[in-house]
Amino acid sequence: MIDVLVAGGGPAGLATAVHAALAGMEAVVVEPRDAPVDKACGEGLMPTGLAALRAMGVFPQGRPLRGIRYLTPAHRAQADFDEGPGLGVRRTALHAVLHRRAEELGVRIVRGRIDRLSQDHTGVHAGGMSCRWLVAADGLRSPLRAALGLDVPDTRPRRYGLRRHYRVAPWTDFVEVNWAPGGEAYVTPVGDGLVGVAVLSSQRLTFDEHLARFPALRARLSGPPDGKVRGAGPLRRRARARVAGRVLLVGDAAGYTDALTGEGVSLAVLSARALVGCLLAGRPQAYEAAWRRLSRRHRLLTEGLLWATRVPGGAGAIVPTAQRLPAVFRTAVNLLA
Repeated sequence: MIDVLVAGGGPAGLATAVHAALAGMEAVVVEPRDAPVDKACGEGLMPTGLAALRAMGVFPQGRPLRGIRYLTPAHRAQADFDEGPGLGVRRTALHAVLHRRAEELGVRIVRGRIDRLSQDHTGVHAGGMSCRWLVAADGLRSPLRAALGLDVPDTRPRRYGLRRHYRVAPWTDFVEVNWAPGGEAYVTPVGDGLVGVAVLSSQRLTFDEHLARFPALRARLSGPPDGKVRGAGPLRRRARARVAGRVLLVGDAAGYTDALTGEGVSLAVLSARALVGCLLAGRPQAYEAAWRRLSRRHRLLTEGLLWATRVPGGAGAIVPTAQRLPAVFRTAVNLLA
């Protein structure tokens, strides 16, 4: 019987498999897509997440990130990371090194999809395999979360993300968050001649229509687009619990607030480590509290920013307030980083 069967071979699933293998457990990943897998995301790794990856023996290559900068046409606020730089890295490059590390450690990666399961007190049967523990790392729309009855309906305004790369020399070593009525545009340098631009909004517009609201940013994007526009959403997902019998949820499948603070991959990697630690300790139910503890700051700060964007005039006040209170902004950035 397999120790840990992982449904989904994105960063969260691969990180779980790597941690399991490092702990001496047999891990198998089931993933329907060929590696490397791309996805619409901001592509900025926070310092804590980068350190967690390196502790796993995963060393992605990219552009060092000094901190976070908020921008409007009239205001600017920025804060350096106190614990050293983060990293701007292509999603495909991150996935490739995680995939390679998993294979180095003997993780078996199987082509397929898991959306059904049966379980009892001894194990789980899914995807034609039997395992002691099944980890659902199958993304925002997680079929396994739905099959387990863990989805929680959400009536708040839905937000979506779009991302495109541009062949242009990076002009910044910060993640730049450009604010405008109705949404934000994130700039992340990911290579010597490549930047990623991601837009977040509740408005369903094309990427170019979103970008038109940021004329100063659009003027900087003199190089040609690199690759197609990728989208994700609705972003907010809620789960009733992260543990259901012998099934544990990790990454976006475990619940997701918004990409506003750029912590998705870092939280996924840290949660994967906590999940495997709970299994090793023979206390799988402790993972729920561990996940809540790891994600608490992210959830509170992200919810606070989202609330501000929904209040009339709130979004327009975020950057001026951060500029007037630099110590508060720096503290918030480093609590997340």
